[in-house]
This record gives sequence, structure tokens and C-alpha cells, in this order.
Amino acid sequence: MNIQRLSIFGTDNIGVYMFTNDKYTLVPKGLDPETKENIAQTLGTEIIETEIAKSFILGIFINGNNNGILLPKSTTDEELKFLKENLRDCRIEVLDSKITALGNTILANDRAAIIYPEFTDLEEKIIKEILDVEEIKRYKIAQVLTVGSVGVVTNKGGLVHVETTEEELKELEKLFKVKIDIGTVNFGSVFIRSGLVANDKGALVGASTTGPEILRIQKALGD
Repeated sequence: MNIQRLSIFGTDNIGVYMFTNDKYTLVPKGLDPETKENIAQTLGTEIIETEIAKSFILGIFINGNNNGILLPKSTTDEELKFLKENLRDCRIEVLDSKITALGNTILANDRAAIIYPEFTDLEEKIIKEILDVEEIKRYKIAQVLTVGSVGVVTNKGGLVHVETTEEELKELEKLFKVKIDIGTVNFGSVFIRSGLVANDKGALVGASTTGPEILRIQKALGD
């Protein structure tokens, strides 16, 4: 797996700004051409420049997989129209929920999703339908309820909070049907999503992610 270090807007918290699946990577406007080319080459995707809720912190607001992409209710009509026009082979829907930080509250691959406990039963049903996953479950990881912030899972593997228990790891592996390991990013951060953007083809890590952390990530996400 191709893994590259990256900084965006002078910060190593790259996951705050980006969302990817296996075909598209959504990035904020204003990135230099070299950075966009690096992202495209590493993840093997088309680059789409956009805003969500008139903001550039796309990774906080967006969640999804190869089947569908969820946007918060703060998404403008123009933003939704733009994405639907440019991501034609991917279902895109706005989730009408008071919870808008979807990037931090959902963890998903193409098989399953775990969600923040405060989602309603109806919202859970809608998330399951749009992401087209076999299973969905309210869960926490290492006592953290915002499950999307402390993990990244693809269809090949996953990395979660370093204090995740063995019992939790077994449950996550059973649910997502991939091998999942524990680790950190950006020199010890447990907020995996903030420093790791990955799909089945490659991964980007914050520039301060250490060599041992990268080796762990590479092993977790599949060579």
C-alpha cells in the first residue's frame, strides 16, 4: 500500500479537511496543484474541490463509503447540487439530523457501520440505507462515543484508538469483516481520523506521523 505524509494549510490534521472513498477524494478549495496531484496519485482517485456548509473542514462534516455519501443538514443547496453533478455514480444524500459532525460520529466501510449512540432510530435506518451496509450498530471505541474520530476502516483493514480492548477489537473485526489493529497518528494522537485518510488503494498520514506509526498503519490497512 502506498502511504505518503502530507500537511494541509500548515497542519498535520489532514483528516479534518478531506474525505475519500475508492473513486473520489473531496478536498477544500485553495490547495496547490502539487498537493492535489500527491493526493490523487496516492489514493488513486479523482479530486473534487468543494465546500460543505460554506466551510473547508470537509472531513468533519462528511462520511460515507463506496456506496453512498452522507452530508450534514447544514449543506447548502448549491453544494449538494454541485456534488450530485460531479459524483454521478455515487449516491449522495443530506442526513436531516441535529448531529452535523458526521465524520466524527460514524465509522464505516462497505460492509458495516458503527454510529454515535445519540442518533435516532430513524437516522440509524437512513444511514444504513444510504451506505447500503449489511450491519449497523451503536457502539463506542475505548470509551469514546464519537467513534468516527478514533478510527479509519477500509475494505482491507482498519486502525483504531490505541486503548481499544481485545473484546472491542474482536467485535469490530466481526462487524467490518476485516483485520483491525490499534495505533496512533501524528506522533501519538489517538484521534486516528484527524491524521489518516485512506481507501483500499492508498493512505495519507499527517506529516508528523512517525516511521513506526506508518509501519503499523501499513500493516493494519493491508500491504
